[in-house]
Amino acid sequence: MITRSTKFLAASLLAGVAFAALSAAPVSAQEADDTPPAPLAEEGNTIVVTARRREERIQDVPLAITALSGEELTKGGTLEITEIAQEVPNLTLEVSRGTNTTLTAFIRGVGQQDPVAGFEAGVGLYVDDIYLNRPQGAVLDVYDVERVEVLRGPQGTLYGRNTIGGAIKYVTARLPDDTEVKVRGTYGSYDQADLIVTASTPLSDSLKVGVSGARLSRGGYGDNLTQPGVENYNKDVWAARGTIEFDDGPLFIRLSGDYVKDNSDPRQGHRLLPGAFSGAPVLDNVYDTRAGLDVVEQEVEAYGGGLTVAYEVSDTVTLKSITGYRKDRSTTPIDFDSLPAADLDVPAIYRNKQFSEELQLLYEGDRLSGVLGAYYLDANAFTAFDVALFTTGALIGLPGLNAQTLGDVDTETYSIFGDFTYDITDQLSLSLGGRYTWDKRDSRILRTTFIGGFSDLFPPSTATAIAVTSDFTGSATFKEFTPRASLAFKPNDNHTLYFTYSKGFKGGGFDPRGQSTAAPDLDGDGDIDYADQYAFLSFAPEKVDSYEIGWKASLLDDRLFVSLAAFKGDYTDVQIPGSVGFDTDGDGTNDSFIGITSNAGDADVNGFEFEGRAIVGKDFAGPGSRLTFNWALGILDAKYNTFIDAFGNDVADQRVFQNTPDITANAGFDLGLPVGSGIVDFLGSVSLRSDSSQFELPGPLDQDGFALVDASIVYTDDSDRWSVGLHGKNLFDKRYIVAGYDFVTGTVLGLEGNLTGFYGDPRRVFVTGQFKF
Repeated sequence: MITRSTKFLAASLLAGVAFAALSAAPVSAQEADDTPPAPLAEEGNTIVVTARRREERIQDVPLAITALSGEELTKGGTLEITEIAQEVPNLTLEVSRGTNTTLTAFIRGVGQQDPVAGFEAGVGLYVDDIYLNRPQGAVLDVYDVERVEVLRGPQGTLYGRNTIGGAIKYVTARLPDDTEVKVRGTYGSYDQADLIVTASTPLSDSLKVGVSGARLSRGGYGDNLTQPGVENYNKDVWAARGTIEFDDGPLFIRLSGDYVKDNSDPRQGHRLLPGAFSGAPVLDNVYDTRAGLDVVEQEVEAYGGGLTVAYEVSDTVTLKSITGYRKDRSTTPIDFDSLPAADLDVPAIYRNKQFSEELQLLYEGDRLSGVLGAYYLDANAFTAFDVALFTTGALIGLPGLNAQTLGDVDTETYSIFGDFTYDITDQLSLSLGGRYTWDKRDSRILRTTFIGGFSDLFPPSTATAIAVTSDFTGSATFKEFTPRASLAFKPNDNHTLYFTYSKGFKGGGFDPRGQSTAAPDLDGDGDIDYADQYAFLSFAPEKVDSYEIGWKASLLDDRLFVSLAAFKGDYTDVQIPGSVGFDTDGDGTNDSFIGITSNAGDADVNGFEFEGRAIVGKDFAGPGSRLTFNWALGILDAKYNTFIDAFGNDVADQRVFQNTPDITANAGFDLGLPVGSGIVDFLGSVSLRSDSSQFELPGPLDQDGFALVDASIVYTDDSDRWSVGLHGKNLFDKRYIVAGYDFVTGTVLGLEGNLTGFYGDPRRVFVTGQFKF
């Protein structure tokens, strides 16, 4: 638990870092290359980003943004994108329940943790400016990355739908000018063995090609005690990426493709309660499981490509086209009860594909700069799963009771947008932008009750269909204008004071787990018809109006960079996906569950963020020596004003925001000392998160506050051709819940008392080595 003393310690640590920075020596430059049209060189002592779709110094952007370079992520031993949540205030990134590669993301209390088709993410994830429409396959491994940008707050003007909480931009590295081969290997705890090989070469003065391949493997943190030889929390991934770049003066073309295959064993949960029916005890190791579901393999395959074309029409005008295609397929055996018997087993299939096209006209004049654009997305998301309640079915005379759910959702989105900044004076600038979006959703929801085993989705099937409880097709179109306005004042190049208003929205839809036959007579006409079913299964878009005031500064002759932001968010029509037990045969016992997604009401999401980075020593112990500090603090006050539950009651005082700690903090250092012909870096960090809840209804899966401590020692030779590092993660071996299933609080399903948790990574120690030639 984060106690008052722990909070005081964290505050003291952050204050100490800031105080130490006041005596800093000059800050060294950081380099951040950008995507097309050309690599960016060093610019002053700050990072250059593309948060507003154009190249700007991070301290000039009037919004809260964190940028992490690929170099610093590699040096710190960061292996996948979820780890950056330790460094960014008010950010939660987790591996979703029962998976290795599905992402759950929350920024400032806004997000979505249910990955089924029909539900939209609240945080937009972009790879080289291409939006990933679905969370499957979105836990990206960190290799060939130039930087990661985290934009906090609604980004509805420039990034559109489903960036209501913010956006995460994963920018891959541009190809180098010379022939280069880079090999990076990792070996460590739990038989972790990773190998990444990257090679590129110019074919002419204007044409380059590059390829990367990655083999990422790790043994399990635990075992499946029911299925010998099956590990729990292991990793078995193959990945590849290829790039062709053409750069000939005003014309730049980049064609890239990537492929990921994940053959890891199923990630199953740890029961937190003894089996009420079987008497199975709670296991000692939280990473062990007794899950018995094996009718489908855990398998993820994802691939896609992108084509970026940029043409400089003149010194002030650039035309750009960004085309993207992605497709993924995954199967997963989700054993809710984590026991050998099928008390609550859910084998699932996910299939997603998308095509997107974005056109941009960028203008960069003496006083006016900005972008006009148009965007199109055509996507399909398909989810199908069984809900096997075999134990319950046997007791009520329906052996092998099983409810199959199928959701098939087509999404078609069009939008036009513009965002421009005008320098009223050399110190005062005004930014105005807006986006108009047409979002069409077509959904099919099919639910069928079977007896006798698993359905025809998972052959060889022995089940017989006895009832179709939903066969619903619905269509809805949502239109929304999302404006943005900023006023920025720069007394000089080292300070930016700003006020920003922005709006975001997340599209509505139809609950893919809903059941049309459960719809009540909502219009009171005495007949339950299609209109009642439509209203029962559908939900409206949710919206956020955000107001942010901030200050960014480079102080003490560029020795200290700080960023402060205070924000107020008005969050309305909040979408709350939920499940309730359902009695299909009227015998008084829940033998299935149905989804009920409602727009529960409105909420306030207010807070404060503080980030800083400084070098407090340079060349003090020989040429190249340095001592740097970085810190971050996020404070969030998120509460529901109204929350209407499935029964029409306002229960706002009984609900909380999920995956949203009130306090997030991080402090770290990097001490570099010359040794031999290179530099040894000693790195350390501590990250704190206060109490948080897995769901809106507080329950036994809620996580008390905790701290994670990491450390690394990295040696890099002067030529930067090779390096070797020793890394320790979660050094104090903290156990903390990141996801789970709760069918004992509120909705009750199964006879065993199904309460299952998934845990963050235990202590890991590994070595890395990298060589370029």
